[in-house]
This record gives sequence, C-alpha cells and structure tokens, in this order.
Amino acid sequence: MEQEVIVVGGGPAGLTAALYASRSGLSATVYEKGYVGGLAATTDIIDNYPGFAEGVNGMELGEKMKQHAERFGAKIVASEVERVWRDGGPKVLVKGETIAAGAVIVATGWSPMRLGVPGEEEFTGKGVSYCATCDGPLYRGRTVAVIGGGDSALQEAIFLTKFAERVKLVHRRDEFRAAPFLRQAVRDNDRIELHLSKTVVAVKGGDMVEGLELESKKTGAREFVEAEGVFFYVGIIPNTGMLGPEFDKDEKGFIVTDDACRTSVEGVFAAGDVRSKTLRQVVTAAGDGACAAMSAYEYLETHG
Repeated sequence: MEQEVIVVGGGPAGLTAALYASRSGLSATVYEKGYVGGLAATTDIIDNYPGFAEGVNGMELGEKMKQHAERFGAKIVASEVERVWRDGGPKVLVKGETIAAGAVIVATGWSPMRLGVPGEEEFTGKGVSYCATCDGPLYRGRTVAVIGGGDSALQEAIFLTKFAERVKLVHRRDEFRAAPFLRQAVRDNDRIELHLSKTVVAVKGGDMVEGLELESKKTGAREFVEAEGVFFYVGIIPNTGMLGPEFDKDEKGFIVTDDACRTSVEGVFAAGDVRSKTLRQVVTAAGDGACAAMSAYEYLETHG
C-alpha cells in the first residue's frame, strides 16, 4: 500500500501541510492519535493568530483547519504512527501495518514535561493536570496552583481565574520568563497569589490532591500550601519517539531541518513545534506546514 503524502500529526502544522499538499493535487492522509488541532485545541483563547481580532477558541480553530484540509481532499485518520523510517523510500508503521509513502511530513509537536516530584504521578488525574482548558471547570470556586514561569504558565493561571476562587502561581525564580504583558496581567489579577523563588518538593494529599510542599530557594524553609488542583507548566519535550537515530536532532531532541523543512532522511520533512527552531506558535506551525508540503511536492516532482 502506498500513499503520496503521509502527515504524522493533526495539529496546525499537520493540517496546514495536508491542505497545501491536497491543494497541489497530491493525495494526503493525516494520522492523528489525539485531538485534531493538537495542543492548540486545548487552548481556551488564541489571541495572536492573524485574522481573529477578538481571539479564537483553540478547538474551533483546529476544526476549521480540519474542514479546510478536507475540502481539498485530505483524509484525517484517528490512529497513531508507531514508526517512521526509510527503506527504499519513506515508510510508516500504523497498527502493525507498513505503509509506503512518496513523502512523509512529521508534525507531531511536543508534550508537557513532568517535574518528577513525589506525588506528581500518583495524583495525575486526581488533582494533578497539564491542561487548564480541559480540567479548569472542575475547580469552580476552589483553590488551585500553577507551576511555572513561562508564557503557558501565566496564560493558564489567568484562564483558571475564570473558575477558581484562588490561583497560587509558583515559580522557582524571582522574575517570570513570560512576555511582559502577561507578567503585568498576572500582577494585576487579584485572584492570583504569587509564590516566587520557591520550588515544589512534593504534591500532597489523600485520595485527591490537598496541596503542595514548597521550599524557599533563598532560605531553604519549607511550607505547606493548600490547593485542590495543581497544573504543571515546567517545560516541553518533543514527540519524536517514532523516529530512529538516522534523524538528526538537536540537544533537546527536536528535529533538525533546513529552511525548506527537509530532515536528514530523504523524503521525510518536519513541520511545526517538533522542529528545532526559536519560536513555537500556532502561526509559525502553520507556516512550517505550508513550507513542508511544498517541499514534499517539489521532491515528488523530482523523484516521483
């Protein structure tokens, strides 16, 4: 079985790649194991995507991208690609079946990093979460904690104030790494309580999360902070488990490509947040998807 273009991942990069490939006359199939729209679909409001002056719900944007790709003939398949490699040509493994492709575009994005403290794994799904949009409404009128100091942490802390009575924002430094306007928005929000220069020692609770044990980085003193929910935003890891060592990656594991989104493996391209680059946003993911699709088109014109 052979397909012209296989896209691994159905986030903004993958859906845009499928749109551009299909619009160029190629048959394109997207394999997505989770949400269509990727992590963007778990974001309440995306307010920096061009053309949506009032912002747009992430799930709504993902659905619009899916419909746009399907309009030109792209197929969206709810399944996981277990492996990507080259053996006489690009190939993928899906449910134990090897599928040959003219070109493969890897657009698998990233997953949230775990802090690895005691209680984190034990209470995942019992008060520990990595998605405020998914689980925020469960904490209406309650107290929650957000761990992290980047854009995602501050955005989600602000979002959680729509539901929670109190949001305790814990960061290991004195200053946040987030954009200045987010820093100011957090400081201006009277529902957000700052716990700076503190690290999480453990997540505590009985059947469910009851709070956090924190340690001051300045004095070493420890304290217990009550919270019924804890949301971790401490970093990201690339979703590249399906790729072998023949793919060049940077020191953090993101796929190295050239400006045309070509990987080190002939006929395989990478797009979006899984790629080694400086900025990871929905708009840059979409741009990568278009670039990768057109590079795949040119590759197939030459090698097809």
